[in-house]
Amino acid sequence: MKTFKDKVAAITGAGSGIGQALAIALAKQGCNLALSDVSETGLANTVALLQAFPVKVTTQKVDVATRDEIAAWAKTVVEQHGKVNLIFNNAGVALGSTAEGVSYEDLEWLIGINFWGVVYGTKEFLPYLKQSGDGHIVNISSMFGLTAQPTQSAYNASKFAVRGFTESLRQELDIENSGVSATCIHPGGIRTNIAKAARMNNSVTSLGMDPAKSQDAFDKLLRTPADEAANLILNAVQKNRRRLLIGADAKAVDAIQRLFPQGYQKLFATATALQARFMN
Repeated sequence: MKTFKDKVAAITGAGSGIGQALAIALAKQGCNLALSDVSETGLANTVALLQAFPVKVTTQKVDVATRDEIAAWAKTVVEQHGKVNLIFNNAGVALGSTAEGVSYEDLEWLIGINFWGVVYGTKEFLPYLKQSGDGHIVNISSMFGLTAQPTQSAYNASKFAVRGFTESLRQELDIENSGVSATCIHPGGIRTNIAKAARMNNSVTSLGMDPAKSQDAFDKLLRTPADEAANLILNAVQKNRRRLLIGADAKAVDAIQRLFPQGYQKLFATATALQARFMN
C-alpha cells in the first residue's frame, strides 16, 4: 500500500494515544476513518481534532474484548464506507502484578482486550480487506512482546501472543498473495495514558516494590510522542515491513534479547530489585 488517499482505515482505541495520533496522521493523507473506542468522550475528542480534514469519519463505541461487537462494527464500517482497507488493532491496557498475585479476573480482562481484541479485529475485518484488493492489518504488540519483565507476566503473555499470531498470519498472507499484508508493531514507551489507566495490585510489594511509586516510574518511561509513533507505523505499512520497533528503548531491549537470550532475565531481575530499593 503506497498511498492512504481515498482508503478506509478502521482503528480501535482511537479515543486517545497512538490510536488518536494514527487517525490524525491518516486524515492528513486523505484517508477516510472508522474509529472505535470504549470511551465515547475520547472518540468525540478525536473527531473534534479531525474537523479540519476533508475526509469521512464514522465512530462507534466498541468493546474489543467482545467478539459480537467487533463483528457488528466491521460490517457497519463496510456499509458506511463501501469498503475497508486497513485495520489497526491498537486498543490495549496494562496491569502490574506478580504472576502469583494476579487475579483470574484481571488476567482475563487484560487478555480479553490485548490479545482477543487483536484476534477478533483481525478475523472479522480480514474478509473485507481481501474484498478491497489492497489491505493491511496492523497489530500492536510491545517491546514487552520481545522480552519478559518482573510484574508484567499478564502483559507479556498478551503481547508475546500478539507477536506470534501476527507473524504466523503474515506468512499465510504471503503464501496466499491475496492483496492483504500484516505488520507487527513493538513500541517502547509511548507518551499515552496507558500508565495512568493501568491496574496495579499490592502483590508487587513481595518484590520490594511500592505500587504507587512503580506506576509513577512507569509513566516517566513513556517518552516517545504518540504522533511520532503514528508516522513511523504508517511508514512501515507503506514499506510493507514485517515488524517495527519504535523508540531507542525498544531497540535496546531487542538487542539485549539477541545478545543474551537467557541472561537478560537475570539482568532485568537485578535491575528491578535495585530500582525498588532506590525508590524506597
